[in-house]
Amino acid sequence: MACPFLRDVVDEEALVLRRAFRRDHLYERYRFSADGIRYLCRLLGPRIKHRTARSHALSVEQMVCVALRFFASGAFLYSVGDAEQLNKATICRTIRSVCLAIKPLADVFISFPGHRRLCDIKEEFYRIAGFPNVIGAVDCTHIRIKAPSGAHEADFVNRKSFHSINVQMVCNADCVISNVVAKWPGSVHDSRIFRASEIYQCLSQGEFSGVLLGDRGYGCQPFLLTPFTDPQEAQQAYNHAHTRARVEMTFGLLKARFHCLHKLRVSPVRACDITVACAVLHNVACLRKERAPRVPPAMDWDNPAIFPDDDSGRLLRDQYVLNYFS
Repeated sequence: MACPFLRDVVDEEALVLRRAFRRDHLYERYRFSADGIRYLCRLLGPRIKHRTARSHALSVEQMVCVALRFFASGAFLYSVGDAEQLNKATICRTIRSVCLAIKPLADVFISFPGHRRLCDIKEEFYRIAGFPNVIGAVDCTHIRIKAPSGAHEADFVNRKSFHSINVQMVCNADCVISNVVAKWPGSVHDSRIFRASEIYQCLSQGEFSGVLLGDRGYGCQPFLLTPFTDPQEAQQAYNHAHTRARVEMTFGLLKARFHCLHKLRVSPVRACDITVACAVLHNVACLRKERAPRVPPAMDWDNPAIFPDDDSGRLLRDQYVLNYFS
């Protein structure tokens, strides 16, 4: 397979393919522009490059394109193999290698509270929602997986009755992901995941100046503000602003960009690795200003709260209503 997306054309077939592929076709298949693919090749090359050319080893460019095609399409491995003219076993190994190469880059591209100054992050949330002092929005999203084998299969059945992993993400107002936790089965409640997370520990110890926004499934805390269940007058304005700053838009953008996240036909461990890899690639795409896909309407996945509101959290929320939304 020749990769037709580089300036240095390696053969006549690649030249023909490069001319045939228009920009829209390239994006539809790989979710990145030609420059974006070149950037990823430079970024991942040292981690995935084969040391020899034995057994017709794939080039870095081929490996990156194979993985991106799988992430973008969510197709069966044999379908990706047919499209890329490779066998299923090669596709599987290549996707795994690229995922493992991307995973450590989460520490570089996914950073809480973000890559910008804290004051800029707060200003952007205020600009889109009129909500002051916000440094992120937190929520969980379910990634459907095939039923895993073993004694813990039931742990992955979520409240919608399908198998999934439940992934926590924090994002900023630009839909850039600032934190991801991908390791919990679908039956685990969002608020339990949050309370077990490093972000919760840091915020509860006052390490960051600002608050997160979360849905009704979380208990209201001094560092995590939730909507009112039965809002009255000024509380309705608060709830409206809260809705505009929530994380569902990021989930929709992530899954529209990488269709594989609608269902992963792999084990839970590999599903977690693929999810983190897609989160990293999403941030790369956002930071490089790659084209954003159309986002379908978000589903309402609000969970009933299992932990009560904290008194100091309710007090802070009331102060927000009084000071900013009355």
